[in-house]
Amino acid sequence: MTGNFANSTLSPALREAAHGVDVPEDPWPGFARRERRHQRTRLIRTVLAAAVGVALAGVQANVVPLPGWAPGIAVASTPTALLDAAPRGALAGDRAWLDTLRTRISTDSPVRIDALLGAWKIGDRDRIRLIYGSDQASHRVALVAVPLRFGLLTREALVWYVGPAGASAQQMRYGGHSEGGDDPVMTLMQANPGQAGFAVVVGPAESTVTISGDPRYTARGTVEYQDIATADGGGVGFAALPPGPLPHEPVVRVSRGDQVFFQGGLGGGPYAGLDPTGPEMDALVTAARRPARGTPLDDANLRTFVQTALQDSRLPALGTTVRVRWSGREHGQAAALLTVQRAGGGLIAYAMHGDDRTGWSTDLRLLLPSEGAEQRPIGWRVRTEDGARPPTGEVRVIAPPGAARVTITVGGAPPAVVTLDASNAGSTRVPQDLPATLTAYSRDGSVLGTTPVPPVEADMSGLPGDSPASRVVGPHPR
Repeated sequence: MTGNFANSTLSPALREAAHGVDVPEDPWPGFARRERRHQRTRLIRTVLAAAVGVALAGVQANVVPLPGWAPGIAVASTPTALLDAAPRGALAGDRAWLDTLRTRISTDSPVRIDALLGAWKIGDRDRIRLIYGSDQASHRVALVAVPLRFGLLTREALVWYVGPAGASAQQMRYGGHSEGGDDPVMTLMQANPGQAGFAVVVGPAESTVTISGDPRYTARGTVEYQDIATADGGGVGFAALPPGPLPHEPVVRVSRGDQVFFQGGLGGGPYAGLDPTGPEMDALVTAARRPARGTPLDDANLRTFVQTALQDSRLPALGTTVRVRWSGREHGQAAALLTVQRAGGGLIAYAMHGDDRTGWSTDLRLLLPSEGAEQRPIGWRVRTEDGARPPTGEVRVIAPPGAARVTITVGGAPPAVVTLDASNAGSTRVPQDLPATLTAYSRDGSVLGTTPVPPVEADMSGLPGDSPASRVVGPHPR
């Protein structure tokens, strides 16, 4: 086959095929149209995304209202033990009263809580529900769960409302609210000079609630409570309070069997309290120095230690005896072991240390039976300088007057002698997880007294003698 033959045979066929292909003379206009369509699509998507972003920002800032059907993201844990329980109290079945209160909470400024909650706003008012509501003495008290919304975020607040007994929903006024958290107990106290007050506590269903007045430390080494609460169904306690300042802050305990949900003061004052500059305090401080062993305390530190012990034990200055059994230094700060006691009652030993610069710490609270209390050796586990737990393993020991020697028995080991200095104080080491007992002997070898070394008290919210770490007798009679 020659080149001339190929040209003469194939060229006409190729030219005919090429003429059959439809190719535009200029492809650019079509490309430009397609690109303009793509640009418009991208612009629309960008505008829509920006609009959604602005809307979400407005929703989150509570500027743009979110439809009630829209879901939210739940934040800030709430006390589910209260929220999950059925409504309690005489108002639980009064739907008309609650409907009116719902309207007032969501529309009426005297009971709205928005201003107290910053950016949070009241959500769907139909979800406002009663936790507890009842008349007690001369007051009507209601605890209400109020849904809140901050944009896409949701939570529930527990809010107190208070009015006179038999008050309509229009007469109820805001009394306080929860600050978040999962504490299963809500408390409210109102006490004003010249007016009868009240204290109410709402805990988990079927829990036992006690509201106690001034305590009594018995001679056998226990603490008894003046129960001033009246029951209003399971898990609720209410106490009517007299006009005028109370002597001390009432103490609340909420428990179910061996489980303690809450134990501590009510707050809400005012209280008569303790006058640190009164004549009764002056007499206590003067008498407390005699007799005293160790490095003498200056007046300011001694007054602080005495005042702290009386406030913690809730004992009045008048009629209480205070004695400094030992004073010295702890971590370079003033330290002391002192005892407080009412006539005919148990004796409470306090070990403390501190100064004006770093503050003061209570290292020991121990309620002892009155019989033989002055002859007992007392020891406590020394904490680190910053007060952290667990303690260092060191135990500070203070011997009673007239003791010739003191031994310590750790676990099942034989007794070991504790070396005492001229002030009858010493120290030894005890592993943190082992029990120990101190025994004091007189010069003739007879036993003066024995005392266990208590563990570090993890929670000092209750009174001395209220926990096994703060007493030496057996199970608490409560």
